[in-house]
Amino acid sequence: MISTKTVVVLGSAYGGARAAQLLAAGIPKEWRILLIDRNSHTNNAYILPRLSVLPGHEHKAFIPNTKVFMTDQPPELHRRLQAHITSFSQKSLTLSQAFPEHGLPTQTVDFDFAIYALGSQLPAPLNLWGTDASGNPIPRKPSKGRQLPIYRGLKTEGIAWLQAHQKLIEESPSVLVVGGGALGIQFATDIATVHPTKPVTLLHSRDRLLPRFDEGMHVGIIQALESISNVDVILGERLDLSSVDEKPGKTNERGQRIVRTVKGREIAADLILLCTGQSPNTELLREMDPSTVNPGDRLAHVLRTMQLGVLPPQDIPTTEKPSRPVGVVVQENQTAHEPVSPESTSELASAVEKIALADAEASNDNGEGTSPSSNDDTQPEEVAVEEPLAKTPYPNIFVIGDAADAFGAIPAGHNAYYQAEIAARNVLHLIKRAEGVEGLEEPLERYQPGLPAIKVSLGLGKSIYQSRGQIGHVSNVPDDLQAASLWPFFGIIITNDDQMYE
Repeated sequence: MISTKTVVVLGSAYGGARAAQLLAAGIPKEWRILLIDRNSHTNNAYILPRLSVLPGHEHKAFIPNTKVFMTDQPPELHRRLQAHITSFSQKSLTLSQAFPEHGLPTQTVDFDFAIYALGSQLPAPLNLWGTDASGNPIPRKPSKGRQLPIYRGLKTEGIAWLQAHQKLIEESPSVLVVGGGALGIQFATDIATVHPTKPVTLLHSRDRLLPRFDEGMHVGIIQALESISNVDVILGERLDLSSVDEKPGKTNERGQRIVRTVKGREIAADLILLCTGQSPNTELLREMDPSTVNPGDRLAHVLRTMQLGVLPPQDIPTTEKPSRPVGVVVQENQTAHEPVSPESTSELASAVEKIALADAEASNDNGEGTSPSSNDDTQPEEVAVEEPLAKTPYPNIFVIGDAADAFGAIPAGHNAYYQAEIAARNVLHLIKRAEGVEGLEEPLERYQPGLPAIKVSLGLGKSIYQSRGQIGHVSNVPDDLQAASLWPFFGIIITNDDQMYE
């Protein structure tokens, strides 16, 4: 008989996988963990931008989950399930299929605790699924008629998708990249260095790149862009999105699509990549209880314990803002809570310092970033101790990663990782407290983000970073951005590149 004492972890990327590992290491033996994701493998978002441009490494982006729980023996009760989550409530969820072979005879799964780590949807140039957070198709922008393959969560499909995207870029005589966040910077420099005769234009609505970081980052990136002869940078002009959506669109005598900025500048390109925003995957929470999700930025309201909370009425804006931009962030080993268990020394800590993830900017009305507040580069002030169980109607639901409004934490894998540690340890604490274990009267752990850190690829072999207030350049960066360094986080040690075909 399968135990009904269940913790579900929704999403098996950086935060979800880390939460599942800590739970598996400490949960009582009669409990089960269900790790649920719509993908067969964990998609390594760090390297997807590079591998969608550069051929030959695409198989390295999809990491198997056969050893994700990091246990010495195959877990008896814990399971990693590939399925869509179609509905969610405080004590149960519905899957797209049943798993009778795993003791789940119906599509309904009851649970005691949930860790919601569904992250966010990447913008269209990197959205393999081709859908938004609600599952609605995202229309592809002008692409000379080439259609990308259908992706339904399998590694073989993901490889085919990346290969098709590579051909799309290769066959496009010119490219316009819209959005000067780190994703846009990486796309522009990667395309220009992989295809050195292809004209590439980078359009950004602000006069400064990456405004949440030191001005030296902007200066260094601009210098790198200026050193690439086939890149043209346009700052301080916002794309008029209506010119992209016009049907039929305006073209020139060469058949290039012509779009315009708000100021009226016309730009011609064969391929347009809109790198202007990601959307938190919080629709399931909003459907369960609209007061848990801020309609302005679509982020879930959480307590410092990472438990799902309810927004005070005065904190809910009346107008909706667009999603946040994405880009590239590196691991920063600063947090208000240093890991307290041996498992916290996972390979992830070093791996994310070497490869790329998501940018740290807040959004404006075109999704390209806003000016920073005056204290963006300072450690947040300590907060008063709160008793979370008295402040939320959902003490058994935790939200981590890009879906959470986590006290100014930037949307990045390293933040999801540390939030997962807080959430997992708090779940274990609550389980033991409910079972009457002595000495567990102390409050739950609280999360506080560390200083922002970022690493931006500047084309093949080069990158720039800011960490702990220091700016530096890296050369001789491997073409695959050290993809193998992240696999040990999922329990797989890579000694030969051929192992990454699994």
